[in-house]
Amino acid sequence: MSGEPTRVIAQGTFDILHPGHIHYLENAASYGDELHVIIARRNNVTHKAKPILSDRQRRDMVSALEVVDEAHLGDSEDIFVPIERIDPDVIVLGYDQHHDEDAIGAALAKRGIECALERASGREPQYETELLSTGQIIDRILSERR
Repeated sequence: MSGEPTRVIAQGTFDILHPGHIHYLENAASYGDELHVIIARRNNVTHKAKPILSDRQRRDMVSALEVVDEAHLGDSEDIFVPIERIDPDVIVLGYDQHHDEDAIGAALAKRGIECALERASGREPQYETELLSTGQIIDRILSERR
């Protein structure tokens, strides 16, 4: 593999982009040379409210970020399909994502995908009113626009 770029995957919903997302993606990019981001399809989001923005819009927004080399929509049936296609060296999970690292590691091994699994660092607000989650942004909109 000498001379080949180190491919990193970050993944998430990325419903409304905010500084927490930027921190996650910049942190993930620091693990390698190429950052691939997998955007969860709306129908696969079951652990929280469905995204407000469409799959394509979320992918296009993430793709526009300078730190991202390529943004991919997740597979509608099997979340591991794009991981197999990208063949990463590292997968970086968000610091607060609900994923069970042991279960993901076992699923990767079962599919013959050999890569490191890392957890991104968190980010504290830089000032009192900074919002670092989509939920916080939605709550602020609802409270100020009602």
